[in-house]
Amino acid sequence: MSEHRATVEWTLAQTPQDFVAGHYDRMHALVFEGGLTVAGSPSPAVVAAPYSRADAVDPEAAFTAALSACHMLWFLDLAHRAGLAVLSYSDQAVGTLGRIDRGKRAITRVALRPHVVWADDPAPSSDQIRALHDGAHERCFIANSVTTKVVVEPA
Repeated sequence: MSEHRATVEWTLAQTPQDFVAGHYDRMHALVFEGGLTVAGSPSPAVVAAPYSRADAVDPEAAFTAALSACHMLWFLDLAHRAGLAVLSYSDQAVGTLGRIDRGKRAITRVALRPHVVWADDPAPSSDQIRALHDGAHERCFIANSVTTKVVVEPA
């Protein structure tokens, strides 16, 4: 077992009266193990500017990125173990925010759309690539931790 830590820090930049009225900045810092700090904000699709920022990481995008990165890391590991050389891997992942029971909202679907460039000529077969993606999905700690439907749609 291992633990993985992140710290979220927020401080009121307005008056307490602004806070009570709902007129407060939602910007925050996401501090990760090792000291990396990333600007955090609610999604502008959820909380309008000026109380959000489009150039910061929102929780929904972070969730989508975590699923994508976990899948990629397992895919690379499995390709390596199979003796297949990957030159590059990119994923234009999309998380969809939708409504669930009783009006609650959740990320209901994440589509991973990986594009892999292989060093091997010829490239692995589509069956080999599908098996690598299936294995990566089965092993991904993040995908195994959520109820969101995660689909892999390789390019």
